Amino acid sequence: MPGGPGGPDRLPGGPGGPGGPGGPERASGGPDHVDVGAYLLGLLEPAERTAFEEHLAGCPQCAEQVADLGFVEPLLAEYAASAVDAGLDPAGPTPRPDPALLDRLVADVTAGRRRGRVRRLVLALAATVMVAAGPTVTAAVLTADSAPAVVAVAEQFTATDPGTGARATVGLDGTTWGSRVSLQLDNVKGPLTCRLVAVSHSGERQTVTTWSIPANGYGNPGDAGAVRTTGGAALRPGDIDHFEVRVQGSDRVLVTVPAHQV
Repeated sequence: MPGGPGGPDRLPGGPGGPGGPGGPERASGGPDHVDVGAYLLGLLEPAERTAFEEHLAGCPQCAEQVADLGFVEPLLAEYAASAVDAGLDPAGPTPRPDPALLDRLVADVTAGRRRGRVRRLVLALAATVMVAAGPTVTAAVLTADSAPAVVAVAEQFTATDPGTGARATVGLDGTTWGSRVSLQLDNVKGPLTCRLVAVSHSGERQTVTTWSIPANGYGNPGDAGAVRTTGGAALRPGDIDHFEVRVQGSDRVLVTVPAHQV
C-alpha cells in the first residue's frame, strides 16, 4: 500500500510530488511528466499528443517511463480483441479516467521498479480505461499471471546496421488481431524520437510503436541500457517482410530487421 512497507512515501500532489512542495508545477496548457499515463493509454487529443511527443524528445524521465510501460499498448489491443469476441464494442464510449489517478499510478510504477509490482500497477492503469466494458472482459484481460512484463514471442530476428551501428532484436507473435511485436534496441545516441515500422511484402507500412531516446542514448557507456518496448500491427506475421527503426519526421533509417531467417 502506498505509504506502507514497500510503497512509495510520496505521491503526486503531496510533498515532493508534482503540484506539491518540492515538486514541479505543470505549466498551464503545456505537456509535462504527468501526461505519461494518458499518452500510453491514447487519451490525449491530437494536439496534446504532438506536444507531449516533442516534450519526450528532451525529457529522459518521461522517456524512461514510456520505455518501462511500453507493454500497456498490446494489453489494450488484447482487450479490443477480447471485447469483440464477447460481442462488445471496444471503440464505444469509454469514460475518461481521472488524470490525477493516472499521474498517481505512473508515479507509483516509477517508484516501485520491482517487476511484479510494476506489472500489477500497470494493469491497474489499463483497468481505468477497460472497466466500462464490464467485469467479464476486464477480468479476462487483466489477469496478472497472464500479462508478463516481457511479451512471449514465437519468432525473433536480430540485425545490426553497419553504418549507424544500431542493433535491434524484434520479437514477432501472431494474434487474432494481427501481430504482437517486441523490440530491443541498443547502440543508439539521441536525442531522437523514433518509430518501429512493419513493412509488408507488398510494401504496405504500419507503425508499430514510437519512443524517445535521450541525449546519451541507449547501449552506450553511462546510459540506462537498451530500449525495450512493445506494440502491435494489423499485419499477420507471414505478411511482414521486414521492420525498420526510423527517426520520426525524417527518412533516416537506423536499422532494418528482416522478418525471416537470412
